Amino acid sequence: MVTAPHSLAARAGLRVLEEGGNAIEAMIAAAATIAVVYPHMNGMGGDNFWLIHSPDKEVTGLDACGGAAGKADIAFYKDRGYESIPSRGNMAALTVAGAVSGWYEAWNFSRESWGGKLPVARLLEDAIYYAENGAAVTRTFSELATTKYQELKDSPGFKENFLIDGELPRIGARFRQQRIADTLKHLAKAGLDDFYRGDLARTLAADLERNETPLRLEDLERHQALRVEPLSVKVAGHRVFNMPPPTQGLASLLLLGVYDRLNITGAESFEYVHALIEATKRSFLIRDKYVTDPLYMDIDPVNFLASTRLDEMAQDIDTDRAMAWPVTNEKGDTVWLGSVDNAGRAVSFIQSIYWELGSGMVLGDSGIVWQNRGTSFSLDPSHHNCLKPYRRPFHTIQPALAHLSDGRVMTYGTMGGEGQPQTQAMIFTRHVMHGQELQSSITAPRWLLGRTWGSEASSLRIENRFDSAIIDALRKAGHQLEVIGDFDELMGHAGALIYHPEGLIEGAADPRSDGVAAGW
Repeated sequence: MVTAPHSLAARAGLRVLEEGGNAIEAMIAAAATIAVVYPHMNGMGGDNFWLIHSPDKEVTGLDACGGAAGKADIAFYKDRGYESIPSRGNMAALTVAGAVSGWYEAWNFSRESWGGKLPVARLLEDAIYYAENGAAVTRTFSELATTKYQELKDSPGFKENFLIDGELPRIGARFRQQRIADTLKHLAKAGLDDFYRGDLARTLAADLERNETPLRLEDLERHQALRVEPLSVKVAGHRVFNMPPPTQGLASLLLLGVYDRLNITGAESFEYVHALIEATKRSFLIRDKYVTDPLYMDIDPVNFLASTRLDEMAQDIDTDRAMAWPVTNEKGDTVWLGSVDNAGRAVSFIQSIYWELGSGMVLGDSGIVWQNRGTSFSLDPSHHNCLKPYRRPFHTIQPALAHLSDGRVMTYGTMGGEGQPQTQAMIFTRHVMHGQELQSSITAPRWLLGRTWGSEASSLRIENRFDSAIIDALRKAGHQLEVIGDFDELMGHAGALIYHPEGLIEGAADPRSDGVAAGW
């Protein structure tokens, strides 16, 4: 089974499984396809992270996060008159795109550890087809291209790439990307590593330099995806996994660890919502103070997950009153996908170009939209996440996976900037701890504290399907909240798969997305 926020991506992964491919091979096919059919949310110009479950083995993490250019330092921007890194355009494109290296490292892992045999050319087949022949413009693609047009229209290559016959993309229009098709065809022949150390790398580097970004060929050549040990924590007898820094995976685990100590007996109550919101605040305080490129951290993130630390955080929560919350400044734009094969091997995967439509800069020769992830760096040299050459940026994106106490394996996640840890917690607590059906745990109304993709607001927003008594109680407790739509896309696109020991696979997709859980 495969779940993805666009049905064509889920179908691409499912076709691989039907042909005897494994969960990693299915995920590479789905990841390449979602990069084509959801270009406003992700692409080859972004980064990705993987959690890979192999039965009877330790969970493996893959970190495909690109670092800052060697020329990218504080002086580079200060000398050009910038007080902060621009959020859009060529100067926002200062980090290497790691996504393709993630596909490559996962493909190598599949061949080494799972006996994977499908060639790269087969795994890119669907993505090439939809890039060349076109895919229908989705509502989110149309709306974002329209609302962000004035902000992005002067970014190099943006209008040439995203306008269709000179017009903004309308819902249902056929969107073709011949340059992306040609780039994928080249990778199918030359191999995925050609993106960093081959003819494509030289083409990309020349285009990046021509557009006056700080990135150069040597930045691409020095990049490698990393195999890392995930972080994990025990929650209600289950083992939950997430990615280590530079992602906010630590915050996701802290949130669940604190919530577990508050002894909430059921979901869909004031006590449930309040507890998760307050646990979120405590976990974000640690995230915002400490999480950065782990090479620059002087404290092991594992220390924060110690039982005594979690106990202290839980004891700090007032079960009746909301803690005052500062305004934060993050946005995000992402896709989460999951896959499980018939051997019980599972993948939790997330891919992003950071903000909606990334930097907006489209490379002329390859058609790739480059991410603006480097805008998360600070130009203040005293900041814990200040810009330095080769430093990896802070990431909101992080996939989740859990080993449940009854032997089931759960892979789950969502897009949505700061909403990701919160939505992950809602799915896990509703389904695993409070017994809701898997699909119901994703369909159920959600809330968001902080920013998500496409939004400037930093308040607590809550969907209007919550009982009015819960909303009233939250306000009385001091939560400053805004009631929004019933299935509001600000809440992100979530999904989940669960593998049962006897071989059954459950799947769920978010009604807020264009996706599906597809199995056979």
